[in-house]
Amino acid sequence: MKQQTPLFDSMVEAMAMPRFVRLRPNLYAVVFSLMKILPAKHMVEQARADGRLSPGTPVLETSSGTFALGLAMVCRRWGHPLTIVGDPAIDPALRVRLEMLGTRVEIVDDFDAPGGIQGARLARLEELRREQPGVFVPGQYDNPGNPASYLPVAELVAGTVGRVDRLVGPVGSGGSSGGIAGALRMFGEELELVGVDTPGSVLFGLENGPRPLRGLGNSLYPGNVVHRSYDEVHWVSAAAAFHTTRHLFAERGVFAGPTSGAALLAADWHARRSPEETTVVVFPDDGYRYQDTVYSEDWLRDQGHWAPDLADDPLLVRKPCGLDPHWTRMRWDRRPAPRHAVAR
Repeated sequence: MKQQTPLFDSMVEAMAMPRFVRLRPNLYAVVFSLMKILPAKHMVEQARADGRLSPGTPVLETSSGTFALGLAMVCRRWGHPLTIVGDPAIDPALRVRLEMLGTRVEIVDDFDAPGGIQGARLARLEELRREQPGVFVPGQYDNPGNPASYLPVAELVAGTVGRVDRLVGPVGSGGSSGGIAGALRMFGEELELVGVDTPGSVLFGLENGPRPLRGLGNSLYPGNVVHRSYDEVHWVSAAAAFHTTRHLFAERGVFAGPTSGAALLAADWHARRSPEETTVVVFPDDGYRYQDTVYSEDWLRDQGHWAPDLADDPLLVRKPCGLDPHWTRMRWDRRPAPRHAVAR
């Protein structure tokens, strides 16, 4: 019988699930073109099914990255007007794509607001919500449908890779890493979960600060980040992530965004030091948005991110302070959230 190519009704369905690439005999990459389509699709369809989102009802959300694009594609698919509250991380090319999909984009730039720029975005979102009674807000940071949407990915991982000893993924909203690991553990896997963060992010106990590496980390504590799920944390600088992302393409032909490079740095280290164990790493998006930045030597040199002096091993710390400029790890050991953490 001739093998048939799957036929999808839209690019939302076609792009929702990942591909798998073996990078080492014991290291597998879960490669998404646009991972955030999956939670956006799940949350919108769930809300439509249970009556919280009626046909034609406007949708309002805050995002400055791939969740905005994924949600824009989903809302266009189902005919919901969308407003995105973002910050200057929405580059001109991304804004053009959002607006071509019918999205209204509002930019806030108060980086000194309580909770940093994400606090400013959330404050503006609440203002708009009050102005538009009946609008639907998916709330990617706190909506349990975000991690729940990754159940089919976990099923695919289990069916493709088999036993998984370790999952490594970037942490921003907590949806993908926590959702995949939670489902695999539900299947009976006793896997280790390694979260990848960046300096300037508060998620695992650091002070809020500038984050040149966007797409992971946070200036607030999302409700979907379940700290007791994580066994280890790696903090990776922008320069280290950019360097590893470029190396991934040059050596493997995987054209990915910089959060994938950050995750790969940690995952490859674990895979090399534990060759008898199977490690799976999550690559959230492709590299097209970053051609003029991460993939541009001129831009990297201008920004001071070119050719970092990376050690072979991350600096090991016992608490979240005294980090190496580029790469640090800490055994988190499924401890609770930092004492000063307050989920928004």
